[in-house]
Amino acid sequence: MGATMGPLLHWLHDVAAVTLLKARRTLFQAGILFCVLGLLLWVSIFLYGSFYYSYMPTVSFSTPVHFYYSSDCDVSEQVLCSFPKANISFMKNERDQVMAYGQPYRISLELEMPESPVNEMLGMFMVKMSSYTKGGKTVSSVGRSTMLHYRSSLLQTLGTLLFSPLLLSGMAEQKQLIQVELFSEYKTNAYQPTVGAVIEIQSKRVQIYSSQLRIHAYFTGIRYVLYTFPLTSAVIGVATNFAFLSVIVLFSYLQFIWGGLWPPDQVRVRVMIGDNTRIQQRREEARKRMERENSQKELDVPKVIGSVNESDFQGSDTAAELSSKKPSVISDASGDDAPDTKEEESHDSKEPDEKDGSDVLDGCPLPHQGETTLRQRPGPWMSL
Repeated sequence: MGATMGPLLHWLHDVAAVTLLKARRTLFQAGILFCVLGLLLWVSIFLYGSFYYSYMPTVSFSTPVHFYYSSDCDVSEQVLCSFPKANISFMKNERDQVMAYGQPYRISLELEMPESPVNEMLGMFMVKMSSYTKGGKTVSSVGRSTMLHYRSSLLQTLGTLLFSPLLLSGMAEQKQLIQVELFSEYKTNAYQPTVGAVIEIQSKRVQIYSSQLRIHAYFTGIRYVLYTFPLTSAVIGVATNFAFLSVIVLFSYLQFIWGGLWPPDQVRVRVMIGDNTRIQQRREEARKRMERENSQKELDVPKVIGSVNESDFQGSDTAAELSSKKPSVISDASGDDAPDTKEEESHDSKEPDEKDGSDVLDGCPLPHQGETTLRQRPGPWMSL
């Protein structure tokens, strides 16, 4: 039982160790992946927020208008000494401009006026606005007329009776809010930016509680989409930035790990491998051609040498027979056999030369008669 459980326990221990190692590696890789995704998401949100803050101008701007007039005249009459005026600055924090270049704006003036007999008897009056640049140059000027809304005596009496509790408690007042549109589509020039405006009410009898200058932007195109659908635009913008950054990180990872999707090194290696292959094929063809030539030479040389050897053997036999004969026979036959003797001598004289030439050609001893083994010698292809 112990002999059976021993290998099983070792196997379980190895499996547990490998599983633990893989689990740790997987958790480590998952942690790195989540960190990278979180960083990419944070960067995407930051980029979209920066784009929105820099691209979207101020949607609306409101500032109180404080009128001033001269008081160095006779105040016995119920009139002002001069027209009420106000100087308005279009700079936020004395640095940033309220209106962006090329963006159309609607500029209006809200006047809070009491329903007093003086204002009712005033009738129509003019409101003038003149915008100026940093050097004090007037770039645009406009004038609009306005008046209180008409209300009959009966309507005023009924309104007073109906809202008397509120009027008595101070929660309501008998006043009207007059809105005067000065510019419908005002655009500031990039070369001569508007930094302020002068508002003048051309009436010495007007009575005003307070006033507000309101500037509202009219967006078109991408700005309209960003302003009208802020949540949808934010989701699309963040998703686009996240996808773009993910592609960049993926390509960087592939470049770092594999050297890129189509690394130039691999192409260069393939070209070099192709050149080496062609060179090797040429070497193989040259080697085979030299082998065929050498084998043909080696097959031709033994035949010539074999004929020479046979003549040598015949010559040696003839010499032995002639030596065994009598001297008289040799002397008598010397004249007839002279050509044969010369031929034998010529064969004998040629035999060493041919042997030497064959030795030089082959670089190895000549094969004996009846030998069928072909010997190879090193050829020029070995230098390749």
